[in-house]
Amino acid sequence: MIPRLGMIFIRLVIALCALLADAGVDLAAAQTKLDATYRATLLGLPIGEIAWTVELGRNRYSTAASGELAGLLRIFSNGHGNVSAEGTMPAGRPAASNFALKVIAGRWTDELRIVFRGGEAQEYVATPPPKPDPNQVALTDANRIGVLDPMTALLIAVPGSGETAVPEACDRTVAIFDGHTRYDLQLVFKRTDNVKTPTGYQGPVMVCSVKFFPVAGYDPKHYLVTYLAAQPDMEVWLAPLSGSRLMVPYRLSVPTPFGLGILQATKFESSARSLTTGVN
Repeated sequence: MIPRLGMIFIRLVIALCALLADAGVDLAAAQTKLDATYRATLLGLPIGEIAWTVELGRNRYSTAASGELAGLLRIFSNGHGNVSAEGTMPAGRPAASNFALKVIAGRWTDELRIVFRGGEAQEYVATPPPKPDPNQVALTDANRIGVLDPMTALLIAVPGSGETAVPEACDRTVAIFDGHTRYDLQLVFKRTDNVKTPTGYQGPVMVCSVKFFPVAGYDPKHYLVTYLAAQPDMEVWLAPLSGSRLMVPYRLSVPTPFGLGILQATKFESSARSLTTGVN
């Protein structure tokens, strides 16, 4: 059970970062790249690091992250993982094609791929799937329609032509499917803050509260599900991605049964260049 708790923490870092990718952004004139590193702490103690890259082209995007949790979690189990997604950008809206995840902690492994066809998510689990659990809320075909994978959902588009660091970046509800569970995240604007990254971005961030609502593919009596659903203090901080109308996570704070978990950027470098010829 304890190694699985370590794995669930890693998946929560991915899942609770996941936000809604909206319409109204035009990337046809620029190619943007983000190179970021995040430090993970629990109870103020370092437990790991995650590297994240995003590349936006004229008609496509790709994003990938890899990381390892150790330190304090050595009491339970080391954990490391890789996650990636790619897709197209019709009308400036990220549209997922493929999502892949592999996470390992001790003897516990979670490996899956999600393929999107016709607006529906189909998952392929590489590890032996768990036996059917009669206590779970059933996951139906309808739960796979109109959802985002956790990585594509990190790209948050702000409609319009003005500043992207605005409260409207927060106010939204997110439909997410991670290959196991279908859930919603409700975001509400809390405040504006300013950050100064050791390497890279300095400036305003939008601070959003996050509320977790499980929908299907979960056990309503599972402790961590009920714990997360009851938390009023989860936050995500959003920073602008230069050369685009996108906002992306800069910091995430999540209360856990072991104490407050924080994932915060120590490197956040984004750059853009004009595209005048060719197709990306």
